[in-house]
Amino acid sequence: MLDLVAVREGATVSQALATALATAQHAERLGFKRYWVAEHHNMQGIASSATAVLVGYLAGGTQRIRVGSGGIMLPNHAPLVVAEAFGTLAELYPGRIDLGLGRAPGTDPATMRALRRDRPETEADFPRDVAELQALLSPPQMGQRIVAMPGAGTQVPLWLLGSSLFSAQLAAQRGLPYAFASHFAPRLMHQAIGIYRQLFQPSEHLAKPYVAIGVPLVAAPTDDEAQLLASSVYQRVLGILRGDRRRLQAPVPHFMAQCSAQERAAIADFLGAAVVGGPDTVGAGLAQLADDTGADELMLVCDVFDQSLRLRSLDIAAQAIAAVPA
Repeated sequence: MLDLVAVREGATVSQALATALATAQHAERLGFKRYWVAEHHNMQGIASSATAVLVGYLAGGTQRIRVGSGGIMLPNHAPLVVAEAFGTLAELYPGRIDLGLGRAPGTDPATMRALRRDRPETEADFPRDVAELQALLSPPQMGQRIVAMPGAGTQVPLWLLGSSLFSAQLAAQRGLPYAFASHFAPRLMHQAIGIYRQLFQPSEHLAKPYVAIGVPLVAAPTDDEAQLLASSVYQRVLGILRGDRRRLQAPVPHFMAQCSAQERAAIADFLGAAVVGGPDTVGAGLAQLADDTGADELMLVCDVFDQSLRLRSLDIAAQAIAAVPA
């Protein structure tokens, strides 16, 4: 599961953080393999900006599930700082921490400048920073002047994240697992996965390609109720498209009917990989996505306004997945 740690309309940031932990604990009980949180900044209604801190909070409140970043936006940070933070997490929660890396700023240009202090960036920076981070998390070499402490030797698993073709190629070249951001930008999903598999070079970390894809999910006992609950997501997407970001809103009956044809098409494009419906629809949709992409993991993004209905949505998804023939 990927959690943006949504702050709901009428609720507080503290409640959003508590909701994330309760959801992670529920996902763990259901047998989910990972629970990731994403770095965003200066975004109304998203409380996951201090991502490493949040990973520690979630890992501390769970027992077995892997917890990680989906992702840390590496251009915002010095690799040494990331290595020390996630190295500390790996020492606290051994064998349970993932470090997903993205190359986007995760914010608007003004906030990007505040984060980077006007540090210029080139296309070569991200590959170089990934290599530096890998070295810092590896056992120290003779004569190495800068050692991440904690961090060195922890070998925290790295993933590369992307919504275009750049990170797919880099993940293939470095023999790293790859997660495609199809939960918000599905258009290049098949092309990126194809390039990643075609160019993949085995490494000490990974013998063969390994792919996860983001899947927006809203499940309910019926298709109609699921569509109603999904209107919270539709409102969020429309707000992003309009440049009007808000807290996660309560469901609105017949919301899509209130949108223009152009808006409906834009929302559908944004959520092209979404699975919304009752148990049968969800089971068929997840199975179809897995079959079409050959993904090794589906990473669900479930933004239902009511927390009890969000947990119910995960229950339905878990049952639907269990019912799919292997």
